[in-house]
Amino acid sequence: MSTLISRFFFSLVLTVISMTSSLAHAPDQSYLYLRIYENHTEGTVEMTFKDINTALGLSLERGMSVDDLKPHLPAIQSYMSQRIRLQADGTSYRMLFIEPELFEAKLGVFLRAHFELPGMEEAPKTVDVDYDVLFDKDPKHQGMLVIGHHWKSGIVNNEGIPSLIFSKDDTQQSLELADASMWRGFKNMVRLGMYHIYIGLDHILFLLALLLPAVVRRQPRPDGGYQWNPVEGFMPAFWYILSIVTWFTIAHSITLALAAFQVINLSSRVVESIIALSIALAALHNIRPIFGKREWLIALGFGLFHGLGFASVLGEKGLNGEFMTWSLLGFNVGVELGQILIVVAFFPFLFFLRKRNTYPQIITYGSYLLIAISIYWFIERSFEVDFLLDNYIGKAKDKILSFIGL
Repeated sequence: MSTLISRFFFSLVLTVISMTSSLAHAPDQSYLYLRIYENHTEGTVEMTFKDINTALGLSLERGMSVDDLKPHLPAIQSYMSQRIRLQADGTSYRMLFIEPELFEAKLGVFLRAHFELPGMEEAPKTVDVDYDVLFDKDPKHQGMLVIGHHWKSGIVNNEGIPSLIFSKDDTQQSLELADASMWRGFKNMVRLGMYHIYIGLDHILFLLALLLPAVVRRQPRPDGGYQWNPVEGFMPAFWYILSIVTWFTIAHSITLALAAFQVINLSSRVVESIIALSIALAALHNIRPIFGKREWLIALGFGLFHGLGFASVLGEKGLNGEFMTWSLLGFNVGVELGQILIVVAFFPFLFFLRKRNTYPQIITYGSYLLIAISIYWFIERSFEVDFLLDNYIGKAKDKILSFIGL
């Protein structure tokens, strides 16, 4: 029994360690944009200063201008040329870089390295891409290929719908431009929604706060206190937690859509702070009920702010264009699938532990831990500070994961 509880808390600690060394809603991604016209093709590579520093060992800082960057441009452009190789209809093309630009976003400062593809004088039918940016330094990094313009596919002024997603284990892919791209884009948005759930550890911790009491029911005692009684049936409890997760999806789908269509627009600092606070309140409800038996209300209410958190990330990349409706649908489907998989992974283990005398302690101490994480995160986001503790915890996480072979 002690071994099971130890494993549970060990997995929870690993989640905490991962959370503190990662930025919620800030996936490590780089972008390759292609704009395909009838008689020429051009594009842009976008990378954050953080990723460029990691890749090349530089010290680029916020506040630098393009002129400050010029001494480093040859090395940066050479890295991009070596790590991104393009073929169109079987012919290789070299990227000819032109004047770059910088822009700031919540994810950091981005370098936009614009390029042309000399010699490509007609729109290709097939583009083969070998994308190997940063995978040797960051195995979790992802590369997004976005077709910004391709009239024959009905793509005009697209800035946010990826056609291909590259990872460490999937660096070579082909894009068939003769085929309709809507279905491909939809599938990739589903994948992107799932990915955002798995790297958005604030969402995972919020779900965990809802999951902990899902296998027990709170019963009042004559002395005014309460006790946790284990549920008897697996499926009723499973469907109950899935219904709560669905309320969460409904809520964040609403605000994601409203933000994407620019109906509402709140400061990301406020949104991220409230998301951090939502974890604490959901966990506090496990210790002292503040919402009665209406856990669905927690999921619905705070899901609205989690949706704005999703929108802040997608908005940075310009989620707009003809396919925005399909993009939102695909992204929300991906988020729901990601949440269901998390429930499927955790719920059986919690159900197995529910009748143990120590399970109420798991709920209590697990909730206290979530509250501590939430307060830590809330202070960081509200006051826009970075604690040095993150660096030490990040190094500890890497050592632990290396030790256990992950």
